[in-house]
Amino acid sequence: MGRLQEYEVIGRHLPTEANPTPAMYRMTIFAPNETVAKSRYWYFLRGLRKVKKATGEIVSVKAIHEKHPQKVKNFGVWLRYDSRSGTHNMYKEYRELSRVDAVESLYSDMAARHRARFRSIHVLRVAEIEKTEDIKRPYIRQLITKNLSFPLPHRIAKESAKKVFSAKRPSTFA
Repeated sequence: MGRLQEYEVIGRHLPTEANPTPAMYRMTIFAPNETVAKSRYWYFLRGLRKVKKATGEIVSVKAIHEKHPQKVKNFGVWLRYDSRSGTHNMYKEYRELSRVDAVESLYSDMAARHRARFRSIHVLRVAEIEKTEDIKRPYIRQLITKNLSFPLPHRIAKESAKKVFSAKRPSTFA
């Protein structure tokens, strides 16, 4: 799937004589474009309420953008996916810059670990984890330590320390 975006889709059942002001239903959908977002909206609404595209209307579709896209945040994602053997509920955690990046990581992770396709994954909820105590998964908790440092393998000499001419071929290993 292409680069995702977060959409807020609001729709309702068409007004009838029996119900002139039907209830509106709002959903947050992660999709590559507005058309797919509308399609996913009708897919979910058909399952949740007795409304389908022929008997309903979309009131608004808005793209939602991250407020602080430069700050690294921890996200908890609740999802449901259909596997070959049945339907499963899951909770996963990701450390990303935005909600959209977290959901993209989710789709990649689910495709790699469970061979789950975009169509079979239903993102139920995405929430930012504010406190470090609330982080449950050890693969995210290990990145929260105070004096975190990474090894620096394969260091290459700076240009200032090099001579202009060399008697041997260049090598970055030794």
